[in-house]
Amino acid sequence: MRIVYFYSMVGEPDRVRVVAPEHASYWHGLGLGGYLGGPFADRSGGLIVFEVDSVQEAERLVVDDPFAREELLDSSVVKQWVPE
Repeated sequence: MRIVYFYSMVGEPDRVRVVAPEHASYWHGLGLGGYLGGPFADRSGGLIVFEVDSVQEAERLVVDDPFAREELLDSSVVKQWVPE
C-alpha cells in the first residue's frame, strides 16, 4: 500500500534545522519500498511517499519521526494514496 505523509512545521526554524538531519536519517534508515521524500522549497514542511502493509503501520512510523517526537509539527496527514 502506498502512503503519503504530508506535514507542516511549527515556526521554529532554528529547532527544525537542528533536528532535520535526524529526521532525514530516520526515514532513509527505514529502507521502505517506494520511498521518496523531502522538504517544500520554503521549508514550511514536507512530503514523504512510501510503501507499507497498512495505514496503522504508517502511523506508527510517523509517531517515531524525530520531528513528531520533538513536537516540531504544526500538522500532519497520513493517507493511503492510489496513483493512477
